[in-house]
Amino acid sequence: MEGSILGMWATMGIFAKGVAVTLILMSVASLSIAVSKWIRFRRMSNATRRFANPFSEALGEGRIEDALDLAKKHKRSHVAQVLGESLREVAPRLGDAAGVSAAIPTVERAIEREQILLAHDLRYGMGLMATVASTAPFVGLLGTTVGIITAFQGMAASGGGLEAISAGIAEALVTTAIGLIVAISAVWLYNYFTGRVEVLFSELAYAGREFVDFLISKEKSGVTMAGRK
Repeated sequence: MEGSILGMWATMGIFAKGVAVTLILMSVASLSIAVSKWIRFRRMSNATRRFANPFSEALGEGRIEDALDLAKKHKRSHVAQVLGESLREVAPRLGDAAGVSAAIPTVERAIEREQILLAHDLRYGMGLMATVASTAPFVGLLGTTVGIITAFQGMAASGGGLEAISAGIAEALVTTAIGLIVAISAVWLYNYFTGRVEVLFSELAYAGREFVDFLISKEKSGVTMAGRK
């Protein structure tokens, strides 16, 4: 199999080789982004699991400084990043019931702002994956077209026969196959990570709502939060 692939590569024209190399580089770029995102999302999920319960306990006991320290310690967690920054912004206001009341709309705006910033960060590189998925078939089709042209040129030069067109047909099939493989893998990866991003933001929406509801409950009970450890 290796010999046949190498032999086919040797018979390909310069343009077809250029198309194949371009497709391979596109695939490498897409896979590199996918691997880096998989590692990052896995670390984010692990950090969030370690962060969520201790953070909730610290807030429930009014230990604001401890909650902020937890958010700083687990900065890889997307939930810690959003809730930590939101809490840090309103922490000075949590010393009295009026401050808690005023902090609620501020927290809502802070959560929304942090989610927007995080969305831009998490979706970085997704555009390249989408571009690879959408353009790889056309790049392969370009190689196919040139391969067919080569086949007809060989037929015209030799007066016909299967041997005259076999090299051009092989080029066409190889570039088509590579283009489809690159496109299919990129589409799968793009859809997978798009789904992962949606899950992450569902977790953020839930955590943010829980945080706001917690502050509302403190406002109604008149319990202050600052200064207790």
